[in-house]
Parts: sequence; C-alpha cells; structure tokens
Amino acid sequence: MAHTRVGGFGINVFVAAYQQARDTDGWVRIAGAQESVLRVPHLTGVDALITCHPSTEQALTA
Repeated sequence: MAHTRVGGFGINVFVAAYQQARDTDGWVRIAGAQESVLRVPHLTGVDALITCHPSTEQALTA
C-alpha cells in the first residue's frame, strides 16, 4: 500500500524500528518514498537517524 504522507504516529514507528535495529547492529532505511512522505522525517530530524534513498537498490547498497 502506498502512503502519500507520514504523521506523528508514523514517525514514532520509524524511531522505534531504528532503535530496535540499532540495538542488534541492524539498520533502517527509507527507499523510494514520495517527497510528501519525506517531508515530516526531514522536519523532525528523523532523516538524520534513518537515511532516505530514491530506490531500494540504492538503500541496500548504502
């Protein structure tokens, strides 16, 4: 399902996923998201924790 925006709940989900991944030496990356989806992570600073990439391939090789 494609989402066109992210709200506060979505940011909390991203941060929780990041924390769990970090605790197990893993990572979380956002791939192929629309600009409207990336706006809130950018405004809240979450994009400093979770990198955003134009494609899945780029996310996997980052």
